[in-house]
Amino acid sequence: MRKRYENLDGVSTTKTFADLRCWYAERRQKKKDWSYTLPREHIHRSLLHTNKNQTLLTWVGHATFIIQINRLTIVTDPVWAKRLGTVRRLTDPALSIDDVPPVDIVLISHSHYDHLHFSSIKQLKGNPLILVPSGLRSSFLKRGFERVVECCWWETVVEQNVSFTFVPAQHWSKRTLFDTNTSHWGGWVIEAKDKPTFYFAGDSGYFRGFRDIGERFRIDYALLPIGAYEPEWFMGPQHVTPEEAVQAFIDCQAKTFIPMHYGTFPLADDTPKEALDRLYAEWERRNLPNEQLRVLKLGEIVHCEHETAT
Repeated sequence: MRKRYENLDGVSTTKTFADLRCWYAERRQKKKDWSYTLPREHIHRSLLHTNKNQTLLTWVGHATFIIQINRLTIVTDPVWAKRLGTVRRLTDPALSIDDVPPVDIVLISHSHYDHLHFSSIKQLKGNPLILVPSGLRSSFLKRGFERVVECCWWETVVEQNVSFTFVPAQHWSKRTLFDTNTSHWGGWVIEAKDKPTFYFAGDSGYFRGFRDIGERFRIDYALLPIGAYEPEWFMGPQHVTPEEAVQAFIDCQAKTFIPMHYGTFPLADDTPKEALDRLYAEWERRNLPNEQLRVLKLGEIVHCEHETAT
């Protein structure tokens, strides 16, 4: 029998077909304005290709980031797909997959289609080491990928003096009718000596694990999801609301909050504008420092060492 993975404290994200029908009935009654699109910045592709010494962070879209640190080029949850089944992409990726520099490390948070797109990974240049949650390695091997390492929660892999630690999230996994929760889910903490530390949270509902992660690491940049939360009665256990994302930022004691997982795929009923409006409102309500919230444009490159130095 295949192993089935669980959340901390046994929290379940399981929904019934009745729940699903109820959500779809509720959805038909809503009128949403999807006209807002994320702002874009002209991306300096040459910088990504020639960078050797700077620590750079670039948002491609959704949960896909390019992080360059210690001469490594890292891509998180690479998804360049134009659609996921019947769901069309709202905004194009910040750069073409052909313009991505050779990749050294691919980080996968979990198996859902908006985070794991095998075709995109195959198109990446280079011969990257692919780090995946436990239970997922075999899916890569049977598709011809060879450099794949799977990790349990809190397990660390070191490459070129950069540490990659797989950390908990509250979520679930599924790609077919028969493989629910047969692979794990989580986030990644990226550390290197005298460099900024990144926490890529993947996809998660709100849970005590954010505090646990903050107690174990000194995080500079927390890349946290803010979208796919509506209706909250349905999405709550698996996707944080913008307000919960702010609390997660506080819990993990990071210096800078960079929101993600919004504005790319309409996976739930919240619009990109609604997610951002609620994020800004909660930030103001809590009177948090403006400089600690970095809402990136697509293609914007953050010079991370410059920011942490200041």
